[in-house]
Amino acid sequence: MDRKLFDNAALKRLIIPLVIEQFLAVFMGMMDMIMVSSCGEAAISGVNLADSINILIINVLAALATGGAVVASQYLGKQEPENASKSAKQLIYSSLIFALALAIGSMLFCKPLLGFVFGSVDAEVMGNATTYFFITAISYPFLALYNSGASLFRAMGDSKVSMKVSMITNVENIVGNYIMIFPLQMGVAGAAISTLVSRFTGAVIMLVLLKKEENPIHIKKYLHFEWSNSLVSKILAVGLPSGMENGIFQLGKILVQSLVSTFGLSAIAANSVGSTMASVCTIPAAAIGLALVTVVGQCMGAGKPEEAAYYMKKLTGIAYVCIFVTATLTYLSLPFIFRLYQLSPETMTIARELAVSFCIACVIFWPASFTFPNGLRAANDARYTMIVSVLSMWIFRVGSAYVFAQYMNMGVMGVWFAMYLDWIVRLLFFVLRFKSGKWQRRKLV
Repeated sequence: MDRKLFDNAALKRLIIPLVIEQFLAVFMGMMDMIMVSSCGEAAISGVNLADSINILIINVLAALATGGAVVASQYLGKQEPENASKSAKQLIYSSLIFALALAIGSMLFCKPLLGFVFGSVDAEVMGNATTYFFITAISYPFLALYNSGASLFRAMGDSKVSMKVSMITNVENIVGNYIMIFPLQMGVAGAAISTLVSRFTGAVIMLVLLKKEENPIHIKKYLHFEWSNSLVSKILAVGLPSGMENGIFQLGKILVQSLVSTFGLSAIAANSVGSTMASVCTIPAAAIGLALVTVVGQCMGAGKPEEAAYYMKKLTGIAYVCIFVTATLTYLSLPFIFRLYQLSPETMTIARELAVSFCIACVIFWPASFTFPNGLRAANDARYTMIVSVLSMWIFRVGSAYVFAQYMNMGVMGVWFAMYLDWIVRLLFFVLRFKSGKWQRRKLV
C-alpha cells in the first residue's frame, strides 16, 4: 500500500486537541450547571428542559457544519484547495441563513413550543426554561458561524485552532456565569446572557482566522456575496441527512425527556446530572468521531477507500480503549462529583444509579454506535446512517422507553435502558453496512 495520508503523529495532532476541546466543553457545562444549581432545583431543571431543545438545534447546526467539512476535506484529498475554499464560503453563507431562521422562529414561538413539549411542568420550572431558551436562541447564528469555522479547520487537520478558541470562549462563559449569577443575582437569565456573549466571541474569532491566506482553506471577502448551487448541494448531500438525523434523534430525546418530567422534580434533576456524567464518559470517543470526518473525508477524496476503512477500524478501536479509561475514572469519581451538586438525597440516589449504568453500557456499545458511523458520513453515506438512526430511535429508544418506564414501572431507569437498546440496534446495522462495502462507492466530489 502507498504511504498513508495520516501517520500516528498526524492522528495525535488531530485527535489530542479535539479531546481537550471536548473535555473543556463538558467541564465548563458541568461548572455552569453547578452554578445554576445554587439558584435551586427549579432553576437547574428549567435550564435542563430548555437545553433539551437547544441541543436539538445545536446538533442540526453541527450537522450542517459537518457537511461542509466533508466536502472541504474531500477537495483537499483531491489536491483542490481552491474548491475547498469556495465550499467553505458556501458553508458560512448557508449555515448563517439557516441559523437566523431558527433563531427568529425560536424567539417568536418560545412559550408555545416549551408549553407544548413540557406543559405539565411546575410553573417555576417553566418560567426558568422560557427565560433561558429565549436568550440562548439569540446566539444560534453566532454558534453556527463558530461551528462552521471549527469544522473547516478540522478539515485542514488543524484542530488546535478550535481548541484554543474553545478555551477562550469557555473561560469567558464561566467567568460571565459567576459574575451574573452571584454578584448580580440574575439567575438563569445571567447564565443565558453569558452563553450568548461567549458564542459571539467565538464566531468573531473564527471569521477572522479564516481570512488568513496561509491556510489551505481561507475566505477572502465575506461581503462579496457568491452563491454556488452545486457546492451548496454537495454540502447539503451530507449535511441535510445528518441534520435530519440529529434533529429527529434529538426530537425523540425531547419526547423521552417529557416522559421523564412526569416522574417529578427529583427525576428531572437526576436525569440532568446523570446526563452530564454521561457526557464525561464519551469525551474521547466523541472527539475521535470528529477526527474521523477529516481522515475518512480526505481518504475518499484521494480515491483511497481501502485506507478509509483501515482508519475507521483503527480509530474506533482507539475510541474503545479511551472510553474504558474515562468510564472507569468517572465511576471512581462519582462520590466527589456528586458532592459538588446541591441535590436532595433522593435525587442523588437516582443520579448515581443512572451514572453507574451508563459507565457500564458505554464501554460496550457507544463507540461502534456513535464514533464509527462518522466514517460512513464522511464517505457520503449519510442517508443510510440517517435512516438507521431515526428508525432505531423511534422504535427502540422512544417506544421502549414508554414500555419500560410506564408499563413496567421502571421509572427514569427504564428510559435509560431503552437508550442502551437503541445503541445495540445502531451498532449492528452500522457494522453490517461497513462490511458490505457499499459506502465506499458513494462519490461526492
